Amino acid sequence: MNYDNLGMDIIKNLDHKPRLLLHSCCGPCSSYVITYLKDYFDITVLYYNPNIEPEDEYIKRKNEQIKLINLLNANIKLLDIDYDNEAFRNKVVGYENEKEGGARCHLCYELRLDKTASIAKEKDYEYFCTTLTVSPYKNAKVINELGEKLEKKYNIKWLYSDFKKKDGYKKSIILSKEYNLYRQNYCGCLFSKEYLKEE
Repeated sequence: MNYDNLGMDIIKNLDHKPRLLLHSCCGPCSSYVITYLKDYFDITVLYYNPNIEPEDEYIKRKNEQIKLINLLNANIKLLDIDYDNEAFRNKVVGYENEKEGGARCHLCYELRLDKTASIAKEKDYEYFCTTLTVSPYKNAKVINELGEKLEKKYNIKWLYSDFKKKDGYKKSIILSKEYNLYRQNYCGCLFSKEYLKEE
């Protein structure tokens, strides 16, 4: 399944500029995604990442997200949710020792996407989406299948994506350098940080 093509089909058939709630994992990943989508959607970035540890790292990444939005000067709004690492920890109980990219990560995607979809429904957005698929380390198939499931659960449209296509990830690196954004060296949770040490 080419999720990039599915997303482009949605964009090509838009007859107005719909409101999109875009879950963002971090400033660097969102740099390309926002640039790509801003002409087609009225974007609100949702910063909901309870997986990020420790809290000072979370704050640092959130501040970089705010910095990017201000630098883009493209009428992008930000919706911030209080730090809630306990929600992530509770979600992944029993999966702490899973390999990076495995079942623990899939539960983490689900936690963040479910929150995004529920808020999008509550606040009357037309679409929801995530920046997660820009990363070559994230499973676009799993993420889009979760999006499909949540579209049905909340009756809100999912914007299919595989933002790493067409050199999206490389472009995010270039934009991160251009905007002088802090690029973290681990996904977010301390389990992922430990996994990197073992590699």
